[in-house]
Amino acid sequence: MIKDGNYLTAEQKLSPHHDERNDPTDISVLVVHGISLPAGEFGQPYIDQLFMGTIDTNAHPTFDVLEGLQVSAHMVIYRDGRMVQYVPFHLRAWHAGRSHYCGRKGCNDFAIGIELEGTDTEPYTKEQYQQLAKVATALVQHYAALTPQRIVGHQHIAPVRKTDPGPAFDWQHFKQLVDEQLYNEEI
Repeated sequence: MIKDGNYLTAEQKLSPHHDERNDPTDISVLVVHGISLPAGEFGQPYIDQLFMGTIDTNAHPTFDVLEGLQVSAHMVIYRDGRMVQYVPFHLRAWHAGRSHYCGRKGCNDFAIGIELEGTDTEPYTKEQYQQLAKVATALVQHYAALTPQRIVGHQHIAPVRKTDPGPAFDWQHFKQLVDEQLYNEEI
């Protein structure tokens, strides 16, 4: 499912907001994010535009804070389960910001970031959980240092700054899906 850093069933677009990792073999954390633009609205083109560097910050009154922002994620999973990969996994996406995990700062250096179209308070969709579990399973199988225990939310690596994917994200359900897929792969 992963070849040359790409998840083969995802649509591929290359965000300009990425660079080389210091050590491309040092991928040991998967960070789950939540995003909607404008906040609480789904199905808009703005997430894609933000990650591609083409967003018109005049398109919505709340977008003024996005002026000049250069951010990306490795992948976005939309409400309907559609996946778009913006940065190959072996490259560094700019998703974590000021962050730390297990005593290490700068999670972008060693993490993969996957955004779910959603909010902290509105339930994520069945399709998103299914797709995220498939991607997470493939990543755990592909990167030796990445384990199911090292799948975290943005809130866990930047707890003062971030709350996503928020209380609406069902960690127990998601981890169960990953465990089931890993178990089925072993049989």
